[in-house]
Amino acid sequence: MLAKVTSAAVIGLDAVPITVEVDIAAMGLPSFTIVGLPDKAVEESKERVRAALKNSGADLPPKRITVNLAPADLPKEGPAYDLPIALGILMASEQLTARDLSDSIFLGELSLDGSVRRIWGVLPCVLLAREKKFINCFIPKENIAEAQVVDKINIFPVANLKQLFNHYSTSHLPEINRKQIVPAKFQKQKFTNIHDSEYDFENIRGQESAKRALEIAAAGGHNVLMKGPPGAGKTLMARSFATILPKLTFEESLEVTKIYSVANLLNQSNPIILSRPIRSPHHTTSNIGLIGGGNIPRPGEISLAHRGVLFLDEFPEFPRHVLEALRQPMEDGHVTISRAAGSVKFPCRFTLIAASNPCPCGFFGDETRNCTCMPHMITRYQKRISGPILDRIDMHISVPAVKVEKLTGKFQAESSSQIQKRVQRARDFQLKRFKGLKITSNSEMNNKQLKQFCNLDDQSILLLKQAISKLNLSARAFHRVIKIARTIADLEGSIKIQSNHVAEALQYRPQVDS
Repeated sequence: MLAKVTSAAVIGLDAVPITVEVDIAAMGLPSFTIVGLPDKAVEESKERVRAALKNSGADLPPKRITVNLAPADLPKEGPAYDLPIALGILMASEQLTARDLSDSIFLGELSLDGSVRRIWGVLPCVLLAREKKFINCFIPKENIAEAQVVDKINIFPVANLKQLFNHYSTSHLPEINRKQIVPAKFQKQKFTNIHDSEYDFENIRGQESAKRALEIAAAGGHNVLMKGPPGAGKTLMARSFATILPKLTFEESLEVTKIYSVANLLNQSNPIILSRPIRSPHHTTSNIGLIGGGNIPRPGEISLAHRGVLFLDEFPEFPRHVLEALRQPMEDGHVTISRAAGSVKFPCRFTLIAASNPCPCGFFGDETRNCTCMPHMITRYQKRISGPILDRIDMHISVPAVKVEKLTGKFQAESSSQIQKRVQRARDFQLKRFKGLKITSNSEMNNKQLKQFCNLDDQSILLLKQAISKLNLSARAFHRVIKIARTIADLEGSIKIQSNHVAEALQYRPQVDS
């Protein structure tokens, strides 16, 4: 007898439906075969399914069992097909009454005792089920919090195989005698920008101009390079940057949670990403670790920082080829990873916060300590970051050493919550401005949108013309200055970009732009 059950496979960040066909034939020697490009984990599911059926009170018939995972040309990986294979065997062997399950998707790894274990990539599969008009989705109970953010579909949490067997075997009985699984309810999430109260802008002494620049960067999603001596507060400000970021929207949260689901970084205590992610890879990180990749492509640090912050401390210490790999993702907001079997695309719309010393010893240009580096050492160190990468960084900030008076005297600074309110207000302006478009912040505008939303008066145009020749601005840098000016205007609640906004934006370009 033939039985069909629908499951799903995750390719990149998106899921595709997989039909699990189970045929049990009396002819031939007893065997259990899985076809359809299964990987090692899928091949091993034969033993898991065999033991799970036995320990759940069911039988694996001593016949010729063939399982086909269609389409056959699509590689199948992971243990998520255990549950649909077991269900297909129960129906094909007539231990469970055959029925039409074409309106349902089944996912889950089986333990030997029949319990259903957590799997990765559930959220993309549930979103696929809703998109393809499936009515029901049966998933591991441990994954339920991750799936509850999706509405307009019935999500059934399955704890063990016996529970699923009872769900279908008692469906014809009167309601009082049924043992059916109760679908989970849709959970509306509350989004926040709070990360760690240890970091707060009110604890940072001095550096008012740098804090102002970071406020602008948070409001518009602009990339930042901070350059200054050791101990000036670069790392502290970068860590505190998380506390002034605008809140995630629901759509952004779904995007980020999908990435973390595919990367298998969600757990019971962190099932949904409710605040903007902060990623801080070490400078020894490999190209694949930063960009993503592998035989089976997985998202790298830039994708895990999507809609959040990628903090690269000791920026020049990263290998040159690793930094150069950031060029296209920084410009496009996504990275395409190609393999012989095909290519996948991961989003990576992040805000880069990079920190660097001015030279190997760190004290070049410092007013109180002497630099011990030779001129050629300073030049070589600064040239570790190529011109094209520097050109893609919107804001270049000098972070000098904090003066003794600032360190020892009394001081009062704005808290992160005060700054975050202004940032959120500016981001709300942008969300309203870009409603109906596929962008959420000023940094994402293309040339056409720049013309539409960034009209300049004559005085601002004159100022920019002078800056182009004096600062040697490239076309890309020119557009980034306008985007920053637009953000400064948003922070002030100004509809039009004025010359003072442009003047402040120009301060954040390096004196000699590569």
